[in-house]
Amino acid sequence: MCLPRIAFDGASRRKFLRQRSSARRLLDDLHRQVSFSKVPHRVVSLAPSITEILFAIGLGERVVGVTQFCDYPPETQAKPKVGYTHPNLEAIVALQPDLIVAPREILRADVLGKLDQLRIPTYVLDAQTVDSILGHIQTLGRILGASVAADELADRLRRRIEDITARTSSLPRPRVLYVLSSEPLITVGPGSFIHQLIELAGGSNVAARARVAYPRLSMEAVLKEDPEVLLFPSGRVEGIAGGEELRWERWATLAAVKLKRLHRVPNNVLNRPGPRIIEGLEALARIFHPEAFDERKAP
Repeated sequence: MCLPRIAFDGASRRKFLRQRSSARRLLDDLHRQVSFSKVPHRVVSLAPSITEILFAIGLGERVVGVTQFCDYPPETQAKPKVGYTHPNLEAIVALQPDLIVAPREILRADVLGKLDQLRIPTYVLDAQTVDSILGHIQTLGRILGASVAADELADRLRRRIEDITARTSSLPRPRVLYVLSSEPLITVGPGSFIHQLIELAGGSNVAARARVAYPRLSMEAVLKEDPEVLLFPSGRVEGIAGGEELRWERWATLAAVKLKRLHRVPNNVLNRPGPRIIEGLEALARIFHPEAFDERKAP
């Protein structure tokens, strides 16, 4: 697909194409060197998770452009929208950003090439583990001169993870299937941070032996693994349609159906690799092990 032709006035061309001197250089998750001549103050975020990180470390005022799916915190809804899988390059240039932060999974190579031609620093993140998400928080803090706030946030999240895993680590691990899509049946496997969240929450992912992060499964394989818990992400983006659980109830021999352990989970705290994954982790842990959160049993 051809990218739109972008027209620049003389000032814009000089702004975006001038050579930068005394630049700091950092490697992003594509192992690209990204240079910064100064601390960025005008940031375009190309993912809801990135937007949430920036607001969580107190940098919401520096965010000048977001995607149409950035809806948290509520202040993001007033920010200019620049698209998502097909970002509007003219709109981005008009915002005069000195940094774009983008997720690897949606940033097309041709778009990245055009941004490189424009000399707009573009830092690409690829979250595959919970540790990488915490690392991204701290990296963005360093890039944007907010290391103290970013390190404090990452430390708080780590402590909460440790608390949740301590509650569930000694308990039996139910077999879990996370249903990203029913037709075709797509779930999460090693290489996805959601797989790790399931394991940290005290569950056992039935797709743990898959060779890709988002494998397709046959119903034959599911019946063989016999999950005890079925999870259905809910939300306006990447969510399973309401009532999807009813379609699964026809598989009456499944342990999850017999045990009535079919649960909807909010996708915006599980599918987004940002600071709210801790809410997703706790939601999973409470589903798998409600007894671990019964404060009446606490010493």
